[in-house]
Amino acid sequence: MTTPFEPPPGRPGIEQREEPRVEPRLRLLGISKIYPSVVANDRVDLVVMPGEIHAVLGENGAGKSTLMKMIYGVTRPDAGEILWEGRQVTIPSPAAARRLGVGMVFQHFALFETLTVAENIALALDEKITPAKLAPRIRQVSARYGLPLDPERRVHSMSVGERQRVEIVRCLLQSPRLLIMDEPTSVLTPDAVQKLFISLRQLAAEGVSILYISHKLDEIQALCDKATVLRAGRVSGTATPRTQTAHELAEMMIGGDLPTCTLAPRDPGEVRLALDRLSLPSPDPFGTDLHDITLDLHAGEIVGLAGVSGNGQQELMKAISGEVPLRHPQGIRLLGIDAGRMNAAARRRLGLGFVPEERLGRGAVPAMSLADNALLTGYLADGAGMLRHGLIRRGAIAAFAGRVIERFKVKCGGAGAAASSLSGGNLQKFIVGREIALAPKVMVLAQPTWGVDIGAAMLIRQAIIDLRDQGVAVLVISEELDELFMMCDRIAVLAKGRLSPAVPAAQATVNQVGVWMSGDFSTAPTVNAKQEGRRHVPA
Repeated sequence: MTTPFEPPPGRPGIEQREEPRVEPRLRLLGISKIYPSVVANDRVDLVVMPGEIHAVLGENGAGKSTLMKMIYGVTRPDAGEILWEGRQVTIPSPAAARRLGVGMVFQHFALFETLTVAENIALALDEKITPAKLAPRIRQVSARYGLPLDPERRVHSMSVGERQRVEIVRCLLQSPRLLIMDEPTSVLTPDAVQKLFISLRQLAAEGVSILYISHKLDEIQALCDKATVLRAGRVSGTATPRTQTAHELAEMMIGGDLPTCTLAPRDPGEVRLALDRLSLPSPDPFGTDLHDITLDLHAGEIVGLAGVSGNGQQELMKAISGEVPLRHPQGIRLLGIDAGRMNAAARRRLGLGFVPEERLGRGAVPAMSLADNALLTGYLADGAGMLRHGLIRRGAIAAFAGRVIERFKVKCGGAGAAASSLSGGNLQKFIVGREIALAPKVMVLAQPTWGVDIGAAMLIRQAIIDLRDQGVAVLVISEELDELFMMCDRIAVLAKGRLSPAVPAAQATVNQVGVWMSGDFSTAPTVNAKQEGRRHVPA
């Protein structure tokens, strides 16, 4: 609408009013970071506008996390400029980044396990506030964003998914103007992801800029306005995710055709792992007790366990691995042997392979080399040849690690590289590859593709399927329903410490599994335990 004092738009010869120019919230110009063994970032340009949700895509090791750490002040760039709202800045530390208004949710958690949620968050905030005064704000923000947290709970008792919530809430409490999220939904449930997306869209509508790193291309398409694609540390292109297919985005990331995996039908063999009415009280007051867990895992099949994080997955994994022995040996039968009271080493000697959900600390020792991390579990495998007459064979260990690195395309500085020097996805590939290369008879994996790019995820899934085709019994615990339906013969759900019957994946639906995840097993088919030959001896 015009006034008598303003000529109508587009009138010839009349000077038009221009809309005020909006400066980018963040502009990177020629940012580079070089380490002794790798060029992490090579002259990267990036522009993020106010209120924009901007994705950064790339394979594991493409330089995404390094770039985000430079924006957040964890790492200093070797070359290039950082402009914040039009002015050049230097960000020497995370505290300086937070003063500008930058917040970051890291892929790997920085939490003190012996402290409570409130104590951890209080330590991370720049303002001085006691955990007691902070607790109500934590409850309010976590409830608002659909990420429930108990401020008094100690971190060591929490699952990976629950710890992820702590990191996200910690960041949101700082009211950032630019929010960096590095794989924030890796271990969140679909419902929690949708709630988080609603919150992120609300933040963007309020003018907050969001830099979003994820390997889940469906999330990128649903959430992000723009995307910058990195390949080998360089910008390989930009995209508008909503107008492109997941296949096109994946090809931009990997520079070629997207890998696929194939699951051919086959008849299962003998029972390799039997859980017989396994009941186990959690030693942690915030943990989940296991109740009457019954499952037969056969040679040559993959059984997937779905469920919301914190419903007994940690307790079940520790019971199966031998970290927490049972009172009765008959509760777990491994390769025909009552193993309930065996420790973890004894079960590995029988042929159990194990990939925990937490890769740093439980899956690998960060300060140790990849070769030494291979030795930690490989010395128990007869076929690995890492020991001779009780002495360590360094050459055999390095060769073993080298084979894993090559087969699973792990980007690193070789077998001597420290585990902490790898990106999260590359370390995950090494841990999974290490366990597969040890030729287990029974393989148990938790979150096998957590934080792994789509190409590497397909590589890992196919390797797991290949294990199954070789006659290995495989149990996969994952919160990725698409993953379970893609690679499993049967699917069961763990909810509130109870296990649903395992049904053929071809006969299950996502909606059915979703209902079971709430703890309602009324629609699940009954299982004839007598036909399965279970002995029903209490654990």
